[in-house]
Order: sequence, then structure tokens, then C-alpha cells
Amino acid sequence: MKVAVLSTVAWRTPPRHYGPWEQMASNLTEGLVAAGLEVTLFATGDSVTAASLNSVVDTGYAETPDQDAKVLECLHISNLMEHAAEFDLIHNHFDFLPLSYTRLIKTPVITTIHGFSSEKIIPVYQKYNRDTHYVAISDANRHPKLNYLATVYNGINLTDFEFNDNAGDYLLFFGRIHPDKGTAEAIQIARQSKRKLIIAGIIQDENYFREKVEPFLDENIIFKGSAGPAERNNLLRNAFCLLHPISFEEPFGLSVAEASLCGTPVIAFNRGSMPELIQHGRTGFVVNTIGEAIEALTMVPGLNRQDCRGWAQSKFSKEKMVEDYIGLYHRLLNHS
Repeated sequence: MKVAVLSTVAWRTPPRHYGPWEQMASNLTEGLVAAGLEVTLFATGDSVTAASLNSVVDTGYAETPDQDAKVLECLHISNLMEHAAEFDLIHNHFDFLPLSYTRLIKTPVITTIHGFSSEKIIPVYQKYNRDTHYVAISDANRHPKLNYLATVYNGINLTDFEFNDNAGDYLLFFGRIHPDKGTAEAIQIARQSKRKLIIAGIIQDENYFREKVEPFLDENIIFKGSAGPAERNNLLRNAFCLLHPISFEEPFGLSVAEASLCGTPVIAFNRGSMPELIQHGRTGFVVNTIGEAIEALTMVPGLNRQDCRGWAQSKFSKEKMVEDYIGLYHRLLNHS
């Protein structure tokens, strides 16, 4: 089976720091290669893969900002579609833009929908609903106006995250510094519970950081900035608990699954996919308010960190994701 995996050209695949879509495209690609499939990854030229790499874009536009994002996206997507006949199947991790080619090619296309940036893009998904096949990354992120082939949870490299049965004493916020992610709420939880908080992530909203985060930084509220793979692993595995007080319907939440893999419980606000990612009272707590989060912190010592690891291994491993997708590939190709 010849499969083309279409990643984005915002960041390298896999990303050096931030880049959840690119990370999933990478995990899937490497897993498919390990499973014996003939895979070509369409990504930036500096991407790292065991598959064949096809690129017309040297570096990501988020990493080399003097480039025009739309121009690179146009060149990148059209390049894959001009090679479409060479593949048995195309797996799209590049949102809705590639869908506009699906009626012009004969190769079947699976699109993993990593989230909806706005309701305004739904008409594009609706238009091509009969011409392509959609996969959700959580049941919570299924849109009522669309038909789905399946839900396949994001799969993580287990070897990238080390289990630690001995919790540290700090709380951790790991994610974009943005109102959606609840950095300010995490700070309130830490301050009111009189606990140390480490914040790690890219600053996506400068004003929010300046007004809601920076004034509270001190010896107990520490901002680390963006964390690469090694530092991410250490921060997650040594934390007492990950705080994830989101204010939007999050499609998945990689840091939640990654923390669980390290054995670290998660306290998250009850939005989006959180009830699917967290076993309430066993691997963490799904709460509704800052007050409930503070109360949940007192119950964290009663959780078994091995339960967190076991849950994440069974639900969110790269191997399970790859197995699920290969099953979908065979189902599609046998049906066609």
C-alpha cells in the first residue's frame, strides 16, 4: 500500500518545539513505515522521517517569518495533488484547503480534523463531505453537520515520556500562553493553594501575557518559555499535577495525554474532550471552577501514578493510532 501523508508547512515535521498537527503527522508517518507501508511524507524540506520526503518548501513559515504563508501552502498542497495518482491513499493533516482538490483526483483522501478554527470553515467541510472521509480526534470534536468515518485518538511515542512514580512538589501549566488555555486561571489556582507553578509554552497572545501572566511572575510562579522534547519530558514527569483550566472546547489536548504517560495526574476544566482524556477520580479530576480545582489538588495524593500511565498507554499510544488508521485504510480501499 502506497500512502501519502500531508503535513503542514507552518513548522518542521516533527516540530522542534510547538506544532501538535505536525507531531501527529510525524507519529503516524513513522508508525506506518514501521508497519511496512510505503509512505511519502509531504512536509517542509528540513523535516525528519524514515519515509520518503517530498517537499517544495525548505522551512516552515512560522520558523522563517519572512515567507508568505498562503504562497507556501498553495505550492505545498498543489505539489501533493499533482502526484496523487502515484498513491493508493492520501492522508490529509492539513485542515480544509486540500479538500478543494478531492473532486479533481481519483485517489481516496482521509482527512483528520484536528479542530475547527471557526464555524466559518464548516461549509468547506460540508461541500466535500461526500467526496472524502473525515476522522475526528475525539468524540467531543465531532461536528453535527458532518459525517465521520471514525474517531481515532492522537497517538504518542511512549518512549518520549518517562514514567516517574515519585511526584515533585510543583504544579505545571504546559501549553500556549493564550486565554483559551487558561494560563491566568492556572496562576490563580497556584496562588490560592499556595503552591509553586511552572509555566511552559509559546506566547501566542502578547497582550494576555503582559497583562495576565507577567505581573504575577515571582519565585513561586515561574515562566520557562517554550520547552523542547527533553525539557518537556522532565517538566511533565516531575510535576505534582498538570493544570489544564481551558476555556474552549478543546479537540484533544496533547499535554494531558503526555502528562498521564509520565504518571502525572491532570486537573482540567470540563470542556471539549477532557472527559475522554481523563478518568475522573483515577487519573485526575475534571472540574468546573477554580475552587473545585483547588479542592481537587487535595485529592491528588490519593491517585496512583501507575494508573495514569496505564490508562494513557492503552488509549493514546502511537501503536494504537497506527493500528486504527491502517484498519481504516483497508476498509476504504476494499470498499472502493
